[in-house]
Amino acid sequence: MKTEIRTDEADAASVKTDSAKIDSTDPEDASTTSAPIGPTNTEFVPLSAQVCTAIARGWDRLEALLTGRYHATYGLAVTRILIGLTGLGLILTNFNARHYAFGVGNAWSGEIADPKSDFPNIWLFSLFHQVVTVPPLFTAMMIGLAVLAIVITLGWHTRIVLPFYLVLWVSFIELNDGAGDQGDNAYRMFMIALLFADTTRRWSLDARRRTRRSRRAHVVDHAAIDGVGTDSDSRGTPVGSQWRWVLITANNLAIVVLAFQVCAIYMSGGLYKAGGAAWQHGFAVYNPLQTQQFGTWPVLSDLVTAWGPMVVVISWASVLFQCAFPFMLFNRWTRTAGLLGILSFHLGIALLMGLPWFSLTMIAVDAIFIRDRSFAALSVCLRGWWRSTAPRPVPSTREADLLERAEILAQSGTT
Repeated sequence: MKTEIRTDEADAASVKTDSAKIDSTDPEDASTTSAPIGPTNTEFVPLSAQVCTAIARGWDRLEALLTGRYHATYGLAVTRILIGLTGLGLILTNFNARHYAFGVGNAWSGEIADPKSDFPNIWLFSLFHQVVTVPPLFTAMMIGLAVLAIVITLGWHTRIVLPFYLVLWVSFIELNDGAGDQGDNAYRMFMIALLFADTTRRWSLDARRRTRRSRRAHVVDHAAIDGVGTDSDSRGTPVGSQWRWVLITANNLAIVVLAFQVCAIYMSGGLYKAGGAAWQHGFAVYNPLQTQQFGTWPVLSDLVTAWGPMVVVISWASVLFQCAFPFMLFNRWTRTAGLLGILSFHLGIALLMGLPWFSLTMIAVDAIFIRDRSFAALSVCLRGWWRSTAPRPVPSTREADLLERAEILAQSGTT
């Protein structure tokens, strides 16, 4: 006897069978099925939750950026070196005229009896003002300030030396308010920010000392069998690493402050120039180069200002690079163009207008915008070039005779 099955009952049975197959599959297989999802299966995420998630991700990135690692280690090293060279150069160039520019020979200006600046009235910054009337002691302190500048350039205990150098520098430069300029103000502002940065991680005596110490600690750790010789706590974390993020954060925030100061100086200077008629018409560069105060090289000044279109290009380009410099830092290629343009701008000021120490101060801080990998590649190239140009050891007479005999034997064997 045959059993007849209706069509609707067969369809229902097949649906049950298919659903049973889907339920019996693994979760991974079920996730790969391309079953259409209806509008009732979609999960609705509130806008506030999306905003909170984006803020949390941005905060995590900012935290990792500030506390993860040291940034601009090579750039800060260049900044430290050029800051030290700037102070040393200014002291040496004014050393012969030190008594006339800053010492007792400047008494006619009234700076010794009634200083125009408020710094000599503060006991911390009045060291040079107290000894200015004693020329030998004043000369000794000026030499000591130059020694501190050399120590900072070499990078020896900079975290300890730099605060003393800053105090003595302000005390020295404020002896004559008329001898200073805006470069001195930028110089001290940059040094205040550098107090919180680690400027000796590269190209310094401190870095060499830390490298030797880490090698010795590595050898001691391998030599210690029972682990007593390691500087770590009960969890195995090196001592001092718990608060390492504080130093990293201070270093990176100092970089942010330096970058803001430089961009503010360039932007304000560019906007101030753009408001002047001389800069708008393109002949502003001509005026200072033809004066006796800033035209230190008359031949070069005449050469640069001989062609009118060149004067216009230089005038407008200086305003353009200063105003656009902060915005050119967001892209790799525009950052390179901006740094080259601003470097040419400062080199022109140093050479044509006779302001080398102001230009060197600004160039020193511009180095923080160059990436560490670029400095590392440049360091490798310079090392390879130095090794290739280094003189090779000259062989002795006996070694030369042996080499000559070997060449003769080799030539006779080939013939």
